Amino acid sequence: MSEYISIDPEYGDDPNEVYLHTNLRLVQGEPESYANREEGDLGSPLAQTLFGIDGLEALQISGGMLTVRRAAETEWHTLIDEISMALKDFYL
Repeated sequence: MSEYISIDPEYGDDPNEVYLHTNLRLVQGEPESYANREEGDLGSPLAQTLFGIDGLEALQISGGMLTVRRAAETEWHTLIDEISMALKDFYL
């Protein structure tokens, strides 16, 4: 695994949702979808790790991409930085 993890955000029409493209293979097989924190807390080890981040409300993991929904009061730059650090801790 590379020691370098890249995350490229893609913003769409919904101001509370972002697509995070990574250079990692985050999930093998079927995509994972978690509509809320309670589902994420029962999900895969990666989902459990990411739902430990304040402001994360919903998550989809597919291949090398995360679809993230935030709490409206959460700043994107803060949330993306915390996700990046969590991925580094999880994979490296």
